[in-house]
Amino acid sequence: MRQCAPPLRRTFMTIPTLLGRLCNTALVFGLGLAAGRMFPRRVAQAAPTAPPVAGDLGDAFITTDDQQRIVMVNAAAAQLFGVTAEAMQGSGLARFIAGANPTALPQPASMQRAGRRLTDYAVIGLHADGHQFPLTGSLSLSTHDGRQVRRIVLRDASDRQRVQARLARSHDELRQLSAALQTIREQERTHIARELHDDLGQLLASLRMDLALLQQAEGNSAYSLGLMRGMETNLATAIASLRRIATNLRPRALDEGGLYFALQGLRDEFSKRYNIACNLYADESELQLNDTASTAIFRIVQEALTNIARHADAHNVTLNLYRLDGELLITIRDDGRGIRPADMDKAGSLGLVGMRERVWGMQGEIVVAGDEPPGTRIDIVLPIRQHLL
Repeated sequence: MRQCAPPLRRTFMTIPTLLGRLCNTALVFGLGLAAGRMFPRRVAQAAPTAPPVAGDLGDAFITTDDQQRIVMVNAAAAQLFGVTAEAMQGSGLARFIAGANPTALPQPASMQRAGRRLTDYAVIGLHADGHQFPLTGSLSLSTHDGRQVRRIVLRDASDRQRVQARLARSHDELRQLSAALQTIREQERTHIARELHDDLGQLLASLRMDLALLQQAEGNSAYSLGLMRGMETNLATAIASLRRIATNLRPRALDEGGLYFALQGLRDEFSKRYNIACNLYADESELQLNDTASTAIFRIVQEALTNIARHADAHNVTLNLYRLDGELLITIRDDGRGIRPADMDKAGSLGLVGMRERVWGMQGEIVVAGDEPPGTRIDIVLPIRQHLL
C-alpha cells in the first residue's frame, strides 16, 4: 500500500504579531549599527598619542643646560655640523656655534614675553671640517628639575645668504645700469639742445631779420604788410618755443653760469608758467659743483617742481640748499594737499622713482613725507666732497 506524505501545516500570523517582530528586528539592527560607529571613536579617543621626539624634527634641535653644555640633539643637528649625535652630547655649545657662551645667547629679560621665544636669531656655525656657515633659528627657555634648559632650533642659512648676495649684486648692477642710462640720456639731451639752439635757432633768427628788411621795402601793399606782421608774430612764437624746448632738454645756464643760476632760471620759469610762488634760498659759493653733480641736483629739483605743479594744488613752494660738513642738504616744501603713503608706492610714480635713483646714484638719502600739514616735504642729503670744484 502506498503511503502518503503528511499534510503541510500552514502557520498564519496575525498582523499585530508580524509588526512586533519587524520592530524588534529593526531595533536590533539599529543598535548594532550605532555600536559599530561608536566603537572606533572610543578606541581612537582612548589610544594615546605619541609625544614628539627630537629625532622627528626636520630642523636641527639642540638642548643645553644653563652652562651651555649640550644635553640632547637630534640627527638633523648632528648632520648639520658633520658629527654624530653622541659626539655632540656633553660638549660645550661653543664647539659648534662661534662665540657661544652663557651670555652670548639672549637672556630672559631681553626675550619676548609671549611664549618666551626669540625668533630669527642669527649665529655662525662651526662645521667639523673647519668651515663656518650662517645659521638662523629660535630659542626658548624652560625649567627642568629646578634648572634652566634652553631649546635651540637652528636652520642652515647658507642658501638664503647666497640668494641675498645675488639679489644685492643684481640690484647694484641695475643701479649702475640706471646711472649709465641717465648719463647717456643727459648727453643726448645736451647734444639735441645744442643742435636746436645753434642750427634751428640761428635759422629762425635769420628768417626774422629777412622779414624785418622785407617789411621796410617800398611798394608793399597793406595786405602784404598784414601778412608780414602775422609771419613775424609766428616767428617770434617759434623762437620762444624753441628756446623753451632747448632749455628743458639742457639749460644753457647750467653750462654757462653753473647750478645756482640754472636753479634761478628754473624757479622763474616755474612761477611764470604755473602761477605758483617759489622762493629759492641758496648761496652761489656753496653750489660750485662739477657737471655730474650739478646736473643730478638740477634734475631732482626740476622733477620735484613738476610733481608739485601736477599733483599738489599748491600756492607756495620753498627751496633750501645749503652745505654742511661736506654734504648738501636740500629741502623742498609746498603748501598743497600733501602726499599720501599710497601715492609713494604706486607703480606709476615714475617721478619719485627717478628722484630716488638720482639721489641713490650719488650715495645720498631722500625722505618724502606728507605728515606735516599743510603740504609735502622732501629732505635730501647728498655727499658732495668729491664733486666740489
